[in-house]
Amino acid sequence: MSSQKNVAEKVAAELLKIEAVQVRPEQPFRWSSGWYSPIYCDGRLTLSYPDVRKFIKTELIELVKKEFPEAEAVAGVATAGIPQGAMIADDLELPFLYVRSKAKGHGKENQVEGKVIKGQKVVVIEDVLSTGASSIKAVEALRDQGLEVLGIAAMFTYGFDVMEQNLAEAKVILKTLSNYTTLVVEFSRHHDLSEKIMASLHEWRRDPSKWKPREVDA
Repeated sequence: MSSQKNVAEKVAAELLKIEAVQVRPEQPFRWSSGWYSPIYCDGRLTLSYPDVRKFIKTELIELVKKEFPEAEAVAGVATAGIPQGAMIADDLELPFLYVRSKAKGHGKENQVEGKVIKGQKVVVIEDVLSTGASSIKAVEALRDQGLEVLGIAAMFTYGFDVMEQNLAEAKVILKTLSNYTTLVVEFSRHHDLSEKIMASLHEWRRDPSKWKPREVDA
């Protein structure tokens, strides 16, 4: 069985192989939160590559088996957590649900879709976590329906302090395949990054809410 470190490195390598990671401090990405980011990890891109998709699915299944063996159902967080969540539930032969960002404004007005059984133990599937806000909302929606959330299994986390704090306050356990530090190290092995770019990546990771783009060497 691969160690957690080896899995983290392999996941990071797969993300880089399909160019799911972009680094551009001179033209940073802007998140919905308003934060600027010199790096972006597009977890959804893994779905377009069958071999990578299968690899991520397999590793997430192993993660669920190891960390959440009591799971009686799988819940995907809309939208990125739905595809992998459904595939994982299928392989584990468990019921599948998914959680919308908010309740529908028509029909049954559900936020949680699928058969809800109160007291059922559920593991939540996500792709990439930043602040953890959307994931926590999904967990709260499941809890409001009477489900017992064991925790979240995700492909990647930026590992921000604010995320750790948010998860702790919401009493949510998070287990991931890979992380920001591993990704940056793996990226630097394949790309000749200047000291200024590396410094920018580390500065952003320490305080993403206050980070602003600056002039860097290519």
